[in-house]
Amino acid sequence: MEERTSRKKPRERLSEFVSALREDILTGKWAIGDFLPSEKSFAAEFQLSNQSVRKGLDVLVSEGLIEKIPRVGTKVIGPLDEAFVTVKLGFHSSVTGEAGIHQLLSIFQEENPHIRVQAVPTSSTNYRYISDYLSGGILDVVMMNFMNFQECVENGAEGLLEPMERNPELYSFLSDAFQVNGRQLVQPFIFSPLILCYNREHFRAAHLSEPDSSWQWNDLIDYSSRLAISGERLGFHCDLYSSNRWPLLLLQTGGKFERHEDGRLKLAGTPMMDALRYCGEMKHSIPSLSEGVTTGESELLLAKGKASMIMTSYFYLNYLLGEQVSFDIAPVPHLGTPMTMLLNIGLAINRQSRVKAAAAKLVEFLTAYKAQLFVRQNTYSLPARKSAAEWLGEEKRYLPSRFSLFRETIPGFRYFTDLAISARELSVINQELKMYWAGLETEEAMCSQIEERLAVASLL
Repeated sequence: MEERTSRKKPRERLSEFVSALREDILTGKWAIGDFLPSEKSFAAEFQLSNQSVRKGLDVLVSEGLIEKIPRVGTKVIGPLDEAFVTVKLGFHSSVTGEAGIHQLLSIFQEENPHIRVQAVPTSSTNYRYISDYLSGGILDVVMMNFMNFQECVENGAEGLLEPMERNPELYSFLSDAFQVNGRQLVQPFIFSPLILCYNREHFRAAHLSEPDSSWQWNDLIDYSSRLAISGERLGFHCDLYSSNRWPLLLLQTGGKFERHEDGRLKLAGTPMMDALRYCGEMKHSIPSLSEGVTTGESELLLAKGKASMIMTSYFYLNYLLGEQVSFDIAPVPHLGTPMTMLLNIGLAINRQSRVKAAAAKLVEFLTAYKAQLFVRQNTYSLPARKSAAEWLGEEKRYLPSRFSLFRETIPGFRYFTDLAISARELSVINQELKMYWAGLETEEAMCSQIEERLAVASLL
């Protein structure tokens, strides 16, 4: 290694020392069986203390590249196959575009050549698969959204997750959601509130003012009818009946689900049932609302000029990357009090992982400023690190003028749990609502069916 001087901080010089020595071993500059120079030599070369050099060498010992022989010296024993640690990362396939996950992993592996990351696509809608992967030791790091995490806790499976130190650089309201009894079990990665996205040219052509934070749902219904052109475009399009969409209207009522004396969920004759009925009525007010909308469908319609407004998230704005459409965003309409639903995606470490140190290093990288800034500069998703999310600089792609409105709407962020229901209850309600809203089940039958299914589930 060449002699080098530096004005870098001690921590940076230590990192440089470890990286340089690791690279020299992996590339064969130091062969297996060679003895390295003394700690004193390294200390002088990298301007480090002997203690710091020992810490750096200990890192390479843990990676299986060297061994310390008492009263003899430090011997190179790698690179061997065992020296390469493989971390299996379970990720939501949608995050390929929402956060550029594959590009981030490439950067990570360039910086950490001794760690190989095997990316395993997982479902974001079925926690059972994630649980099986964790308990079976198939994954070392797993991506979890807030719903996944709630299901994990409700099933008493939080013991599968390795506690981590809370990161003060990440938004506190994101970290709080992934804690149990003061333990940080998931580290926030990216997030998004629900937002309204619209085609600015359509509003200008119709001589209509653009949406703002004062909009209520009646305003959206009115403007939707004025923007729609029969046989040409829809005024508004949205999969309101997704479990990541319809709870928004219930949250905006400010109410909570009621329960019978025995703890069972109660629906019939409650304000929550009134809100669910209102969701159904919106289907008739805005015919373009539909069940079973495919991922990215609303965004595609907006991009092609076939829809003037959509309800979406910062995540799904990524379907508009590269599209030739002048769009902007606004807060979602409300019922009197501005409020929106928050989507939160984080990273958890398998407590049973045999490569916890490498797994922790991957999570640390993905939540560090460099990776988080990459997300901010190359996608429309919001990184969990505050300094990255609020970064201001030269943009690499079209950015809607109101992109930073999320900062002002933070006080109105809500999770489905603010409705006082569990993830399991939300899933059952969601399944039955589709029948009710499709006109295949009466209100009375739906309420009875939901209560009956939940009662049976509680006995299992």
